[in-house]
Amino acid sequence: MVLHPQAKFLLDQMAEADETPMHLQTPQEAREATDFSPLAGEPEEVAKVEDRTIPGPEGDIPVRVYTPEGEGPFPALVFYHGGGWVIGDLESVDVPCRMIANRSECVVVSVDYRLAPEHKFPAAVDDAYAALRWVASYGKEINVDPSHVAVGGDSAGGNLAAVTSLMARDRQEFSVSYQMLIYPVTNYSFETESYKENADDYLLTKDSMQYFWNHYLLKDRDGSSAYASPLLVEDLSDLPPAFVVTAGYDPLRDEGEAYAERLRTAGVDVEYHKYDGMIHGFFWMPGVLDDGRDCIERASAALKQAFE
Repeated sequence: MVLHPQAKFLLDQMAEADETPMHLQTPQEAREATDFSPLAGEPEEVAKVEDRTIPGPEGDIPVRVYTPEGEGPFPALVFYHGGGWVIGDLESVDVPCRMIANRSECVVVSVDYRLAPEHKFPAAVDDAYAALRWVASYGKEINVDPSHVAVGGDSAGGNLAAVTSLMARDRQEFSVSYQMLIYPVTNYSFETESYKENADDYLLTKDSMQYFWNHYLLKDRDGSSAYASPLLVEDLSDLPPAFVVTAGYDPLRDEGEAYAERLRTAGVDVEYHKYDGMIHGFFWMPGVLDDGRDCIERASAALKQAFE
């Protein structure tokens, strides 16, 4: 693998900024210092964008609803942003969500779940599932066909998408049509080859992932929970078809690839793409990384096909 020149240029720019490493910042400092929106490009126009709240287990959950052109009812994607369960918000994935809504011709419901360490595991999971259940149950309120609902997310959001798919299978309250997992966190472990190869220098570091997990988990043993580390689940059968993406220069590469393979072995239909020259976070950066735009295009096409 060779680091993509666009990714290398971006990393060189960040290195020149010489900012305090994330794992040495407080969560609030990390939130204030992390803004990738300039790398996303100009937000596309969408037929309708609405900020609203939906009921959650510990209060209302803010969501942003993107509705494409057309009459509907539309299929829906419930999307969870990345950020290690500690940082990230609706703004961080605004551009990708707009692009997906326009290209897949589905409603995208972006979920502002509770963050750690103020809200430890399983708060984010509980909010993620509550949002999914609401869309599957009351989607008609936002012009959604509740029988065609998918989940998706990047990084920690990809973890939540995988986990809510498992929860929906286990609880059998409703069905999930599809899962879009963009370089997902799937295991509480730091021992893979990709962690060793990409521990430093490629945006997401081993230190920052340990920082995220330490803030997220209430107890170390929570990391072995099926709803924290889906890769550890013994039975992955009867899950919805999956679109899985990894990046070559990403500590999470191997666990994402392993999850795709485990799903495939369990009989789940999987479309897998590895962007060899990319770094973690490239899905957020379609304005400066061609592969970020390509990933969004591929994911949207796969989602649209899944709903046909």
